[in-house]
Amino acid sequence: MSSIGKGLRRRGRLMIQAVSPPRRALDAIPAPRPGSDKNPPFTAPRAPRLVESPVFVLSSVRSGSTLLRVLLNSHSRVRAPHEMHLRTVHVQLTRSFTAAAMQELKLDRQELEHVLWDRILHLELVRSGKDVIVDKTPPNTLIWPRLQRCWPNARYILLLRHPGAIVASLTDRREDPDLAAIHAEVLDYAEKLEEARRNLDAHVLTYENLTAEPEHATRGLCAYLGVEWESGMLDYGSRDHGRFRPQLGDWSSTIKSGRIQPAREADPSAELPPRLLELAKAWGYPD
Repeated sequence: MSSIGKGLRRRGRLMIQAVSPPRRALDAIPAPRPGSDKNPPFTAPRAPRLVESPVFVLSSVRSGSTLLRVLLNSHSRVRAPHEMHLRTVHVQLTRSFTAAAMQELKLDRQELEHVLWDRILHLELVRSGKDVIVDKTPPNTLIWPRLQRCWPNARYILLLRHPGAIVASLTDRREDPDLAAIHAEVLDYAEKLEEARRNLDAHVLTYENLTAEPEHATRGLCAYLGVEWESGMLDYGSRDHGRFRPQLGDWSSTIKSGRIQPAREADPSAELPPRLLELAKAWGYPD
């Protein structure tokens, strides 16, 4: 009878636990209370940077930025890792008092993200043993004003390619491509590139010239970066640039070949939106 009684009491406890609402974990993030944020907005001053003058490649997708990366990474002083996607690295202030605590340290969420981005670049630079770091992530083009706020002394390389060739490359790469969506995507990048071209003191080159005259193009890049040109940059296939894989850059057989290959030209019979044609002309491409 004693054993049966214990068993019934244990079952009773288990039944109560089964029908009770779940207990909140200690580290659960509470939802903000309506009207709880009564403090005026706070904008933090810029914190000191570990990397004062990083280099950013601004380009559209499918513009040859991975080729440019491996050429630069082949230099003894330049570290150009895979796409780092800093804009997707975020900071969360998870308690109602966290923002106030950070404000006392003269930090807000955006500046905390900037400090984290800067630390990532510095860590990669230290690990490489080099002294110039280049981030080539095409979506950085879409947030170039924020990069400028984060690093006022940053340097920029604008890599242009004929919009028609970008459209053709994207169309070939994707299954069941939506041409209207591809045009819109390429136009978004092109508009931001044009903004950057007009507002930044950047070094501008084209993918077509990079592949046709790689020595001349890389000499110009080295002069802009303040490093001596090295002939080994053109032999990027003999260096270790990490794994070529999706979401971190180009992974096609072309880039894996280790050789600079001619750029694919735009199809002259392909129709493009008028604005893309206008931008192509502004960048020096023939009608």
